[in-house]
Amino acid sequence: MPIKESFRRLIGRPGTVDQRRHQRLVQAAGQLEPALQKLTDEELHGACDALREGSGPSGFGNAELAEVCALGREAARRTLGERPFDVQLLGTGGLLSGSVVEMATGEGKTLSGALAAAGFALQGRHVQLLTVNDYLAARDANWMQPLLALMGVSVGWVTQHSSRQQRREAYAGSVCYVSVNEVGFDVLRDRLCTDAAELVLGEPDVVIIDEADAVLIDEARVPLVLAAGEGVGDDIGAAAGVVAELSAADYDADPGGAAVNLTDAGIEHAENLLGVDNLYAVGQGDLLTQLNVALYAQVLLQRDVDYLVLDGQVRLVDDNRGRVADRQRWPDGLQAAVEEKEGLKLSERGQILDSILVQKLIEGYRTICGMTGTAVVVSEQLREFYQLEAGAVPTNLPCIRSDEPDRMYATTEAKEQAIVDLVAEAHHTGRPVLLGTQDIAESERLAALLRARDIKPAVLNAKNDSREAAIVAEAGAYAAVTVSTQMAGRGTDIRLGGADEAGHDRVVGLSGLLVIGTSRYHTSRLDDQLRGRAGRQGDPGGSVIFVSLEDPLITRYAPDVPDETPAEDGQLDSVAVRRHIDHAQRVAEAAWMSTHRTTWRYHQQIQAQRDEVLGYRHQVLHADRAALELSESCPQRWADLAESVPGPQLAEAARLIVLYQLDQLWAEQLAFTAELREGIHLRVLGRQDPLQAFHREAANAFRGFAARVRSRAAEAFEGATITSEGLDVGASGVKRPSSTWTYLVNDNPFGSAGDHVLRSLGNLIRGGR
Repeated sequence: MPIKESFRRLIGRPGTVDQRRHQRLVQAAGQLEPALQKLTDEELHGACDALREGSGPSGFGNAELAEVCALGREAARRTLGERPFDVQLLGTGGLLSGSVVEMATGEGKTLSGALAAAGFALQGRHVQLLTVNDYLAARDANWMQPLLALMGVSVGWVTQHSSRQQRREAYAGSVCYVSVNEVGFDVLRDRLCTDAAELVLGEPDVVIIDEADAVLIDEARVPLVLAAGEGVGDDIGAAAGVVAELSAADYDADPGGAAVNLTDAGIEHAENLLGVDNLYAVGQGDLLTQLNVALYAQVLLQRDVDYLVLDGQVRLVDDNRGRVADRQRWPDGLQAAVEEKEGLKLSERGQILDSILVQKLIEGYRTICGMTGTAVVVSEQLREFYQLEAGAVPTNLPCIRSDEPDRMYATTEAKEQAIVDLVAEAHHTGRPVLLGTQDIAESERLAALLRARDIKPAVLNAKNDSREAAIVAEAGAYAAVTVSTQMAGRGTDIRLGGADEAGHDRVVGLSGLLVIGTSRYHTSRLDDQLRGRAGRQGDPGGSVIFVSLEDPLITRYAPDVPDETPAEDGQLDSVAVRRHIDHAQRVAEAAWMSTHRTTWRYHQQIQAQRDEVLGYRHQVLHADRAALELSESCPQRWADLAESVPGPQLAEAARLIVLYQLDQLWAEQLAFTAELREGIHLRVLGRQDPLQAFHREAANAFRGFAARVRSRAAEAFEGATITSEGLDVGASGVKRPSSTWTYLVNDNPFGSAGDHVLRSLGNLIRGGR
């Protein structure tokens, strides 16, 4: 072990968990292997049952964990035809100890996760294995089901197409594979149940997170939303029409595409088109907001980069995965602005009934662990936000991939010409190439350039992600050229020689898969994940990333580039430029972390209120709090009804009335805080701290919440229609929405609060208004 790494571990630095401490467990499992190989399937199943029955309240000790690994290894050999490597058992040990395990691409994380799930289940725990999408949830559950069944562990899975009953049954099993979004939406739907029998989820126990860095870090601040339909989206047509009339001289957009604002001429032009004297006058706030939103949609959001138009709908593209982001949308105003821009029918908007951050969802589990190819680089964030430790598991075979330094160019044109030349050179020899691009438009542009050179690439982007497994599986075949928008979380290994590895030796002789990145990503983790697609299981491979000074990473986060003269082909070879590129990526990573912290701080106040509301709701749903409160608030009405309405029906009516008022008031509180946060950044103009102002006003609005619930419930109860059959919800004004829908929302589409303030100040100063 290097001295530097030993010192970091000695002082307890994040990311230094020594997963090799589980080596004794692996060795003990190896000693049990010969005896277990002699058992019949029934005897192996019985050994697992005996292990479960012997589990005490404190769980398994080292001897039992070693037996879990040995039994799991033998079960995998019999059912999957795969004998887990020692390093996979090290990963299993790391998961069972409650840490985040870094395992390189192709090292068998799926099997390690299944063995850990079995280990928890045999201790009487209920496990949810979270994936990044429905496809992987169903695939992994079906793949690992024979293994888990032989060990006596029931397994189920949930996708967006699962019924309520199917969800209930899947969650009730020992192990459930489900995407993080679906379990979050089920949490939200359970929060609106009016009968305990309708609940689908039990108490959260163990969660094993696949692609843990993506879920715990990249998506942690994404709110999952449950809404009730209210009609079509915001009326932003007038503002969108004005923006469509503006010229490039009417607005300024920063080079990196992070902000846009009206110039003096643009303000005057917009005022003339709208027929108003002063956009900054009192009472024009809503119109000004709509105008800025429409301008952002028109200028900064690009079709085939930020979103697609499919089947007459705007579909967002997931920045981290290059896929269509299912059920994801921008806040209502921005969503409507993009739909107006594209001439589409406005989508339904909704009253938000409740929401939950992915980070808060994960924090609800008793035991949290996970696995990913890049955990150590985010270990500080994992410790800060989740109190989780991380460490790397060594590869089964040494990695011999050759990672070249970045190739740097002055312009995008020169960079793309060099990329095409390198692909053509490799393709001429038959060496397979994987080209990782930043967005759909770039993937299609480069694919067209390759076709012009008589190269026929397979293209994987959000327009054809239904074919992703087949495309990725063949990316290592002889002479294959694959262009992909993002390779993180694809869930399919790239095997040299193709899916069946028939041409393995031939491709090995060509130095293996060549991975080419078309730019640095906003985080080095994604660069590492792309590089990690080559060099699987000791195979040869190579990687190189091309960067230009016109890349969005540079123009957005470090636009003041060094003054260097490029070579004739546009290439740069300068230490200063290389350092500048590194600096831009560090700034991008720091900006993301700042946004994460800020988002979490804003949500902390709402979460404290939500916890209070959920505690109240639990008492109403599972106990007799509603009956007690209404019998005290309305004693005469209660007594009168008690003479003709059976006790159970009266108690149910009370529960439905209180739950309706509780949920309605909470939705109103959420609407208030959403509106408050939208403009809270302007408080800095009055020398107020926006975060403190938000917390203060949100707290004031929530004060007396329980009393308002009781008051409204009492008023509704006095006028409710309650018979021996129960409550007439329609006649009593407590009918719930006929439909609800779920989605994710980009919580920070316009940048940080500071960005808002600077743009607003610029407008105020320039306009003198």
